[in-house]
Parts: sequence; structure tokens; C-alpha cells
Amino acid sequence: MEKKYINKPLAFLELPRELPSAQEPETRTKHFGEFLEPFPQEKTVEQSARCMDCGIPFCHSACPLGNDIPAFNEAVYEGNWEKAFHILDKTNNFPEFTGRVCPAPCEKSCVLSIQQSPVSIEHIEKSIIEEAYHKGWVNVKAPKARTGKKVAVIGSGPAGLAAAEQLNEAGHEITIFEKDQKAGGLMRYGIPDFKLEKWVIDRRLSFMVKAGIKFECGKEIGKDISAEDIQANFDAIVLCTGAPVAREMEIPGSGLKGIHKAMEYLTLQNQEIGGETTATGISAKDKKVLVIGGGDTGSDCIGTAHRQEADSVYQITWGLMPPEERKLENPWPEWPMVFETSSSQQEGVERQWNILSKEFIGDEKGNLTGLKVIEIEWETGRKGFNEIEGSERIIPCELALISIGFQKPKRNPLYEAFGISFDEKDLPNFDNYKATESVFVAGDLKRGASLIVWAIQEGREAAAACHDFLSQRSSVLKN
Repeated sequence: MEKKYINKPLAFLELPRELPSAQEPETRTKHFGEFLEPFPQEKTVEQSARCMDCGIPFCHSACPLGNDIPAFNEAVYEGNWEKAFHILDKTNNFPEFTGRVCPAPCEKSCVLSIQQSPVSIEHIEKSIIEEAYHKGWVNVKAPKARTGKKVAVIGSGPAGLAAAEQLNEAGHEITIFEKDQKAGGLMRYGIPDFKLEKWVIDRRLSFMVKAGIKFECGKEIGKDISAEDIQANFDAIVLCTGAPVAREMEIPGSGLKGIHKAMEYLTLQNQEIGGETTATGISAKDKKVLVIGGGDTGSDCIGTAHRQEADSVYQITWGLMPPEERKLENPWPEWPMVFETSSSQQEGVERQWNILSKEFIGDEKGNLTGLKVIEIEWETGRKGFNEIEGSERIIPCELALISIGFQKPKRNPLYEAFGISFDEKDLPNFDNYKATESVFVAGDLKRGASLIVWAIQEGREAAAACHDFLSQRSSVLKN
């Protein structure tokens, strides 16, 4: 690129943070696709100029993958997009995923964010990888030679895919087993298309297949294939089965028709869009929808309900409403516990905090008609709460979507068959990702429900440990 921002040392003072604009809510809620408008490349170069190349790059340390953010920002500013891609590719297997759905802890720790808006790191990352695909710089990562060792990766979410790609590049023969009909895990079935269109996943999977990685989808270990068969036919196993079990709401009336877990709702919609014939959707059309829980998954339910033409959408959470700005006890560069509004919430939702759910209400046919709630007041330090007398009421709803988080991985016969033991927190016992002599664990299975960027890093680290085991020598895979 010929033109660059001339006064780079002061660019962070002179240029405001700028991101691609989004389609208006009335437009984007009529479809399920991604809705960001095109962004001129020269503007992305300007945004990269805002990076101050800090002496201590907190963005770098805040990223679980250790992405060298100042370096790829500088390469973008210089117009050397290919160099920027190679810098990013060293640490991140899937920038096209993180550039779309990562909550960007790097931006929260950007030094510029102390007094201004942070550098638009996530957008720059996405721009780099999309330019790399467009220019043909993304290569098939096939090994130069095979080791003769075979590894089974169980689970095809970001942790499993990252582990598979790293181990395959090291020369081992990799087979990924996935219980669902298509690979991608919660990226495919849990994240709506308006945040991550599934052709993005399929594009990356095509490169992995060309590199020699085998996919066995629709194969559940312990059901379609025994754990004993896996152990007999593979030299090592990497378990990346996640923590997909949602928390229950154990209150009266929870068996009424119209009450669903958020992930069930999102998965069925994604299956329908993906053309899977097994899908039986849950429709919000013309219904009063209540989302219980204030996290990202709840927000995804809001956006999906709008696209299904819900009559209204209401969201409640029992937690406190976050402050507009950081509190003293939540200083930079910690993750900021501040009030935020997601793109789905911008599309229209009534939100309320400090609400305790008491009982689901239904009609004589067993259909959901409302949720009885009461307002609560938190004690100092959130040591407990008290119900506010006289605040009890019923919120009308015909569809309730429960989004209150995920449970720890359950101790099921599959893990027992592989010889895995669990600690008092219901997480697998392990030493350097090794749960048994030849079984490794990574991702949400190992650490509990977490971020996609942590899953990729977990997959890379587990691959390094597995490679050490297989080769009996020091590994440089994770570097």
C-alpha cells in the first residue's frame, strides 16, 4: 500500500478508534448472516498506526496465545500484510475465528485504553487473515515426513482442531472423532451465523483435510466406537470434549412446555441453517421471549429470537448491574467489569438486574405463560442478598431460554474407560496436560467453560505435551 499515516508517533492522539459499521437492526434481523459493512483497507492501516509499540506490551501478555500484536500492527502499518500474516500464524492457528468471536482480552489490556479507546486489535487480526486467504498465503500445513505414530483427537472444537493441526504438522497421523454430524464443536453449533458464518469453519477444515487430517464425524466414542478400540489403534489420545452441560434451574414449574436451555435453542437453529435434516427447531416467532442470564450465550439467544420474529424479548439476571466505568478495585489491565451492550442487545431488549427467579407459571395445558420473580438487594461485597418485600411479580413469557452457564465436565463412563481420575472440583487430574500415560486433555474439559482463545492455546499446549510423549524429546511445537 502506497499511502500510510505520516505522523505515526502521534497517531494514537490524532486518530480515534474506528471499526466497520454494522447494518441497521431492522436490516440485519431479517437474515442470519454476518452484518458488518466493508471497511476500506487504508482505514485498517490507519487503525494499526494507533498502536504505540509500548515498552511493555500488556496486550501481548493478556492474549492467552501470546500473539505478537505490536509486531503485526507494525507490519500492517508498513503495508506488509504477508509479513503480518506470518507473525500472526506463528501463534494463532485460527485468526479467522478469534478475529470474529474472541472477546479480545488484548484490547482490554491495551495501554491506550487507560485513557482512550484501545487499538482495534481484533478487527486488524481478522483483516490480516482474510487478506491472507485472498492472496493465497494460507498454506496447507502438511508435514515433510510421517513419524508412523497415530493420534486420536476426540472433539472437534477449537481445542481439538488446534491440537490436531499441531500434531499433524509434526508428522503424526491424526484422526479427529466428532459425535455431531459436522466438525467445529460449539463454534458451529453454539455460535450464531450472524457472529460466525459456518463457511469460515469449512474453509479452514478443507485445508486441514488437504494436510492429511482425517475426520470421523457422527462417531461418538463410547457409543459408536469403544474406548478400548481407540486405545488399541492409536498411540496417543487427546480428549477435547468440552464442558457442554448447561446448569439447571431447579425451581417449580421447570417442566412446562416452552422452557429450553440456551444451547439447545441455538444448536437447533444452527442445524437448520446448516441443512441438517435431524434438526427440529424451537421457534420464537410471535412469542414473548424471556432470556434468563446475562452472558454472551444469552445475548446470542436475543439476536436469534429477533431473527425468528419474536413479539418481544426480555432479559433478566440475578447479578448487579455493572458500573459505567471501572471501579478502583478493578484497575487496568484487569478485565473491566463494566456495563456493555452487545450488538444483539442493541437490536431491542428490556434488561433488568437483581432479579431472582422463583417459579415458572403455566396454563392448564402445561404451556409456559410467565415467570414469577422477586427483586433482590445485595449485601456489601456480594456476600449474600435479601429479597425485597413487595417486589414479587410475574413476567409474561411463552418461551424461556435458560443461559446461566455451564457445569464442570461430568464424570462419565467414557473418561473412566480411558482411566482418567477427577479432582474435588470435578476437573480431570493431569500433569502437563497428561491425564494418563497416553491420554491428554485440553480445552474446556481441562479448565472448565472458557474462551475460544483459551481453547486454541490449550490445544496447542496439549499437542506439545503429546508430541513430547510420542517422540521422547523436547518439543518446540508451542513456540
